[in-house]
Amino acid sequence: MQSSKSSLAALTLGAIGVVYGDIGTSVLYAVKEVFGSGHVPFTQSNIYGIFSIFFWTLTVIVSLKYVVLVLRADNHGEGGLVAMLALASQAVKDKPRLRSALLAVGIFGTSLFYGDGVITPAISVLSAIEGLEVVSPHFKQYVIPITLVVLFCLFAVQKRGTGGIGRFFGLITLVWFASIALLGLAHILGHPEILWALSPHHALGFMLANPGTSFIILGAVVLCVTGAEALYADLGHFGKRPIRLAWFCVAMPALTLNYFGQGALLLAEPGAVRNPFYMMAPDWALIPLVVLATMATVIASQALITGAFSATKQVIQLGYLPRLGIQHTSVRDTGQIYMPLVNWGLFVAIVLAVVMFRSSSNLAAAYGIAVTLNMLITTTLTFFVIRYGWGYPLALCVAATGCFAVIDLAFFASNLLKLFQGGWFPLMIGGIVFALMMTWKEGRRLLTVKLRADALDLKDFLASVFTNPPTRVEGTAVFLTAGTGAVPNALLHNLKHNKVLHQQNLFVTVHNHETPWIGLDRRLQIESLGHDCWQVVIHYGFKNDLDLPRALALLRGRGCDIEPMSTSYFLSRDTVIPTIGSGMAPWREKLFAQMHHNASGAADFLHLPSNAVVELGSKIEI
Repeated sequence: MQSSKSSLAALTLGAIGVVYGDIGTSVLYAVKEVFGSGHVPFTQSNIYGIFSIFFWTLTVIVSLKYVVLVLRADNHGEGGLVAMLALASQAVKDKPRLRSALLAVGIFGTSLFYGDGVITPAISVLSAIEGLEVVSPHFKQYVIPITLVVLFCLFAVQKRGTGGIGRFFGLITLVWFASIALLGLAHILGHPEILWALSPHHALGFMLANPGTSFIILGAVVLCVTGAEALYADLGHFGKRPIRLAWFCVAMPALTLNYFGQGALLLAEPGAVRNPFYMMAPDWALIPLVVLATMATVIASQALITGAFSATKQVIQLGYLPRLGIQHTSVRDTGQIYMPLVNWGLFVAIVLAVVMFRSSSNLAAAYGIAVTLNMLITTTLTFFVIRYGWGYPLALCVAATGCFAVIDLAFFASNLLKLFQGGWFPLMIGGIVFALMMTWKEGRRLLTVKLRADALDLKDFLASVFTNPPTRVEGTAVFLTAGTGAVPNALLHNLKHNKVLHQQNLFVTVHNHETPWIGLDRRLQIESLGHDCWQVVIHYGFKNDLDLPRALALLRGRGCDIEPMSTSYFLSRDTVIPTIGSGMAPWREKLFAQMHHNASGAADFLHLPSNAVVELGSKIEI
């Protein structure tokens, strides 16, 4: 019992750091952007109305939608948009057209995650460093250089892994939540009347009295729920109970106290609107608060970067991106990975965002469209999961998700007003990633159709080969092929040029499934083809770690024993053939050909030994 409590406490502490790091730093800029827009007249009733909107936005979107509803839609214990997409697609698998549409929508939502991944670290770190301007206006010229240095250091240490720094995430973020709660409480005690804003009638009254203004400021109010998707995305790391405890016991009370503390400050000092968060602190605490805020924003950014690595790996295994180099930074935790291309690609885009927008206020204009559209996609997929996956009545499903869909639509529509002020930036990034993903998926499908049409039947080919068998050499040959039952080109080239056949021959196909995990007991399917030849199918979930030598070691005792030192791996070369007639547009065809040509990192992706040389169409000696 004591061990169980300790485990729950450790997981809850971890959830505080990783899950709520992003939403915990939204207090730095959310209030400033609402009142700094100039759309809200500075009156006492309006202050009550705005902070009531903040509180009920947190309550409805985070507490009710994500913590209560969405966390229930786990995919074998896993969360995130990819897991939700897999649940939704499986729920409607008997409706192929609907399934295809949902897959496209889900992949577009995953693509938008990268747009969010660029804006969030930029606005979080920049808003923290901007606290130096409150200390002294002379520091303004150093804000952007310091921000870029902090971001570079953050991305430079990614290759070392997150295991070491991860232990301190929860503790530092807990200190951050305690600090912002105390800051807010100190001002609430001076003006306790701000607590009247807890009543929803203030929010409703403000919206009814100012419908146009209310619609406009929703684009800034949404900043208070930045990182809400992390509750669901990190479900598999911490579990439902720790995430819910961390929210209701730590994150939400601290955020509520700080927001209402900023409201109390504005009631007393309207001039504090230029940066109400930092102006809550006494002068002696400003520098320590800037340092603590910077640490908190770095942690929030770190969690998002790690999520980008994980999401990329998952979409690769679902077949929407080519194989990229993956480095495992921990010998114990296979989830700790580093992807150089993703890491530095994000860094370049974030630097571009900081240099282009130059302030957190300008970045706030770019923020929101991608996030609110992602929220709407999550709500849509949730409807199909609970309706077709869980079989709940239609009326209940509409009631459960309809109100959230209306709220998501309102926030999204409001953020569309910022499209030309910067909202185009994350949409552009998401659109580029989406085009790459769909081009790769469609290109691989067309190529597979073409190769299958031209392929020789494996069983018939082997029967003809063994009527006059070639010389057999010792060892095992593993031919990695995209599909079963077809002769791999690597086998044809081996017979043509080397005129030999290995003593054992495995024709191995990897199948990736729309489920997070597939256990070792269901990892392999094996079929004997005679003459020491076997057809092997290896099954992986989109969160499983692809490790072919380990998977093939499970063949021992099943009539096919592999000696690692005498095993050769062959990767079949796929030739990209231009489509004739209906197919991809020429620009997409050229893009796919270039992606196919540049695809690399198979040794890392398949967990082959580090000394293995991997080239398409080549032999890998182990």
